[in-house]
Amino acid sequence: MPTEKDLKRLVRARMKKTGESYTAARAQLLKKKEYDRSDYAEIAGMSDASVKEATGCTWESWVRTLDRAGAMQKSHGEIAKLVAFFKTPSWWTQMVTVGYERIRGLREKGQLRDGVYQTSKSRTFGADVTRVYDAFASAAMRKRWLGEDVEVKSATAPKRMRLAWPDGTSVVVGFVAKGPAKSSAAVQHEKLPSRAAADAAKRAWGERFDRLAAVVSP
Repeated sequence: MPTEKDLKRLVRARMKKTGESYTAARAQLLKKKEYDRSDYAEIAGMSDASVKEATGCTWESWVRTLDRAGAMQKSHGEIAKLVAFFKTPSWWTQMVTVGYERIRGLREKGQLRDGVYQTSKSRTFGADVTRVYDAFASAAMRKRWLGEDVEVKSATAPKRMRLAWPDGTSVVVGFVAKGPAKSSAAVQHEKLPSRAAADAAKRAWGERFDRLAAVVSP
């Protein structure tokens, strides 16, 4: 089941939709044996449209499939292996695994099973995937928009990259081509010490992506 913080967010969403008081909205949600499937994307932190475009399945399909495979009783790594069986891109394997764990209450939003936190951010750019990838891979280009001294730990052009931050955190970036002059980058910032740090990192990536868009635009 979703965590208390997830429940509060769903209560507020229901209040806005129905006009009910907080107490009444919460009571109605708690009367359900299971939260509406329409809530899955909100709890997972990623829209149905995005996850379906990348993996071919909605959150409802993923939850049903993973439940049947007994994922509720498995570790994070074991769930990731189940997801990877369906040939999902590596970044999306983690996103689906984390989203499932949030939906089933196995972790708080932004929190890993070992207690540390992570956050994610994605953006579509008006540039081909090679140019966006190079903006991460090239130290000279990174200097123009990233604002951090980072180390490229591993890379598979133009699909995936792992970056290490001086503070011990790390970032995994996934790149997807969406046409000759359109592509997306999705980052997952890992090993963050707190929810506050995760929230700050998410805001920072929004600002970085704003600067990156200016760098990669024709």
